[in-house]
Amino acid sequence: MRTRLLPLLIVLMAAVLLALGVPLAVSVAAGQQQRVVVDRIDDTARFAALAQFVTDGSSGPRRAAPDERQETLRRELDSYYGVYGIRAGVFYGNGSAMANAPDDWYVPLEGEVREAFGEALLSRRSHDPRQVWPWQRSRLIVASPVIRDGDVVAVVVTDSPTGQMRSQILRGWLIIGAGEIAAMLLAVGAALRLTGWVLRPVRILDATTHDIATGRLKSRVAAAGGPPELRRLAKSFNEMADNVEDVLEQQRAFVADASHQLRNPLSALLLRIELLALELPEGNEEIASVRTEGKRLAQVLDDLLDLALAEHAEADLRLTDVGALAEERVVAWSPAARAKGVRLVGDCPPTTAWADPITLSSALDAVIDNAVKFAPEAGTVEVAVSSTGDTSTIVVTDTGPGLTEEELARVGDRFWRSGRHQNVKGSGLGLSITRALLAAGGGAITYASHEPQGLRVTVTVPRHADDPRGSSGGESFPTA
Repeated sequence: MRTRLLPLLIVLMAAVLLALGVPLAVSVAAGQQQRVVVDRIDDTARFAALAQFVTDGSSGPRRAAPDERQETLRRELDSYYGVYGIRAGVFYGNGSAMANAPDDWYVPLEGEVREAFGEALLSRRSHDPRQVWPWQRSRLIVASPVIRDGDVVAVVVTDSPTGQMRSQILRGWLIIGAGEIAAMLLAVGAALRLTGWVLRPVRILDATTHDIATGRLKSRVAAAGGPPELRRLAKSFNEMADNVEDVLEQQRAFVADASHQLRNPLSALLLRIELLALELPEGNEEIASVRTEGKRLAQVLDDLLDLALAEHAEADLRLTDVGALAEERVVAWSPAARAKGVRLVGDCPPTTAWADPITLSSALDAVIDNAVKFAPEAGTVEVAVSSTGDTSTIVVTDTGPGLTEEELARVGDRFWRSGRHQNVKGSGLGLSITRALLAAGGGAITYASHEPQGLRVTVTVPRHADDPRGSSGGESFPTA
């Protein structure tokens, strides 16, 4: 969830910063250019004031004055060009120069300079020039009319290089970019803290839900920060888990009490059946059937009690040699297998795992008993032990009739037995008890078809010590 939420927040924050940064960058560029334009307008106004008193210089005693003013204007323009490198000139309406610097600069017949010159002839200052961006090598043209007696007699034109202005704009943009990057880093840090604060209770809730789903019913959501809604959810979840645990505990207690309480009446009933059998002829079929059903009912009650205890008991996990334990169970079941004509073989190399030895022995007894029970005469039951980096497995295969796909989906359910095996002794609770015992210690049992025929049962136990929350926090134990 964090990998989906965090990019969304980052994209939104980047969009906000861009929405603020782009107009700010444009404003910085426009401000820099506006300052330059204002300076050029002041300069052209000063030159226009000097040129306003320069005349065409007609003959007579007044000739010297215009020449002196024109020379003063020329010196000012030369000094201006020499100091700032800005071309400037005062031009008559026909384009001829009153004074200009440098001397070879004139108003071209077309282009931006000509457009500004034409606007000034109409007694208008040239409009604001087009915006110059740092990547453009443009020049800045400003023109002002020279007005005498209400008429435009000449035009002052300046042609400025923009290198320094573009450098100033770029420097301003770099400052804005640095600020944007700093703000983005700060926003990412805030987003990380925000998502962590919001999602931490969700992760704890998810881990606790997984623990309860895998049988650790004592797990609860620890008190943590986060939004008030998630804190209320954690409190409600703990209350729900308490109620579920209470219901399951009542169910287990009822099964255990019922099975225990029924054993005494059933034992008394079986005793009376035996006394009644003494008064009947030897070999009476009805009394034999009643005996069989009574013994089967007693077995069911015993299995129910074992199942209730298995689901309630805590596993005593310890480092166990799975290979030696499996080999021991193979030896213990070999006489029963030989009596039925079944060959029981084991491939049990030494390997260690984290398991409850008593639980694992009971589980193997149930699985091997089931395999020997359904294997045909002269059939084979194989027990193989292996290990990987995380788990150790015990695989029990037989050459019996096996199960269909539909039956494989139901095997291990309580009281379930295949319709083809109803006449085989059993209560249908053995594999359920096995699954409950293994799950209490972090193990599992799975079923599959064995080729060419038969059933393949895989018992898996972890090779790590699990902490109370179920995460692998212990040491991995290598194969011996």
